[in-house]
Amino acid sequence: MRGRKPRKYTIVPDEKYNSVLLAQFVNYLMLDGKKNTAQRVVYDALDIVKKELSVDNPLEVFDSAIKNIGPTMEVRSRRIGGASYQVPREVRPERRTALALRWLLGSARNGSGRPMANRLADEIIAASKNEGEAIRKRENTHKMAEANRAFAHFAW
Repeated sequence: MRGRKPRKYTIVPDEKYNSVLLAQFVNYLMLDGKKNTAQRVVYDALDIVKKELSVDNPLEVFDSAIKNIGPTMEVRSRRIGGASYQVPREVRPERRTALALRWLLGSARNGSGRPMANRLADEIIAASKNEGEAIRKRENTHKMAEANRAFAHFAW
C-alpha cells in the first residue's frame, strides 16, 4: 500500500445532547464557519420534533431517522474491458451514516419558503416514519443495486 492511511478525526459531542452524530450533523449543516447558527437551526428543529411528536427525547427520533435513511447497498462504477458496469457493493457503516446525513440535509434544503428548522424537523419526522424525500433517495439507490445484481461478480 502506498503512503499512510489518513487519520480519523474525533468529533467532539455537542453540548446539549452529548451526541457525536448530532455534532457531525451540525458540521454538515454549517456554512461559512457559522457553527452557532447551524447549532441553533438543529436545536430548533429538534424542539419542533419534540413538540410535534410529544416525545421526551427527540434525539431518539433523529437516530431512528438516520438509521432508516442509511443505505445498505449502492452501485459503484467499474471499468472492465472498455465497458463501464454499475457494480452493486455493500456500504461501510461510516459511509452509511455520512450518506444518510447528506441526504437528510439535501432534502431539507430542497424545500423552500419556510425556515430551515421547520423543513429539517419535517424531514426528520418523515424519515423516522420511513417516508419522505431522503427515504425515496435510499429506495432508488437500493433499486439500482438490485437491478445491477447481475454484475455483482465484478465486485473487487
